[in-house]
Amino acid sequence: MSFRVVLLLAVLCLYLFFLCSRLRKGQWMSVAVSILVVVAAVYFGLAVLLLIFQSRLIFFPMREHDYRPEEFALAYESVQIPTADGLRLDSWYLPAEKARYTVLFCHGNAGNISHRFDTLLLFRQLGLNCLIFDYRGYGRSEGRPSEEGLYQDALAAWRWLTETRRTPPQTIILFGRSLGGAVAANLAARLAEMPTPPPAGLVMESTFSSIIDMGRHYYPWFPVRWFARFRFDAVQAVKKVHIPVLVIHSPDDEIVPFSLGQKIFDNANPPKFFSQISGTHNEGFADDMQTYRRIWTAWLEYLDSSPKSPSEIGKLPPDEQPPASSRGKPAGRP
Repeated sequence: MSFRVVLLLAVLCLYLFFLCSRLRKGQWMSVAVSILVVVAAVYFGLAVLLLIFQSRLIFFPMREHDYRPEEFALAYESVQIPTADGLRLDSWYLPAEKARYTVLFCHGNAGNISHRFDTLLLFRQLGLNCLIFDYRGYGRSEGRPSEEGLYQDALAAWRWLTETRRTPPQTIILFGRSLGGAVAANLAARLAEMPTPPPAGLVMESTFSSIIDMGRHYYPWFPVRWFARFRFDAVQAVKKVHIPVLVIHSPDDEIVPFSLGQKIFDNANPPKFFSQISGTHNEGFADDMQTYRRIWTAWLEYLDSSPKSPSEIGKLPPDEQPPASSRGKPAGRP
């Protein structure tokens, strides 16, 4: 048992002894006031801790790489992407033969790019190029993570693809998993305000609707909105997006409630799709790989078979749905 636990138990015992002595003397009002003061102090103390340590509850970066692409026989290019504020992001560009789309991969809040090889291997098998980058403070990227910083990092990766690599914007799929879904959605929203061709589509997997909604789920007894220093508001972002959107979520997700994925879908503009996988937050896509592969295959078929060009899809009015014949598997929603 740690020293802190022993100290906490000792303080609790002393306090209970104090309350009992007051009760024996019939000092009921004093006991009630004392309990209210302690509850208020604990509540305020927890609020202060949440306010101060929020970033540690959101960002879990790892610096060391556990694996490299060559260990999986994956051809790749190691890239250092410059950001607008002068940092360099460690990234891998993994080409696929005769690829018709390129995935811009925004990963989750933990680990680094070396922990995503299940997905990278699938994208190669599906014939997709992929650019995966580490956010600032993750892996070998410079800087420290912040909400606006992650948004800038995604925009820098987009600019590297479109300006340095000369990848046509309308062949790029923005993809984010968990926290990365909010980052990818924010990127799509920012691109919607720029006079450039839009990306082919946006995929959000196991993503929460906002940090505030997550806070309300885990801390229902706190006025989370007052204390939240971060937003990562995927819902507000998708409201500004008019490209095809695919939301993937598992009802078994033990970290991000299924209802928050549904909330993103409900607020997205058409054309939009919702697909279920099974399994946990971190392992669902891998444990249910057959379904996951089917979802991506149907999504790519939809992008290929859409009667509108990618540039026209980006200008769809909010009330226009894709043709029913082209919805495929991703359109299935419970």
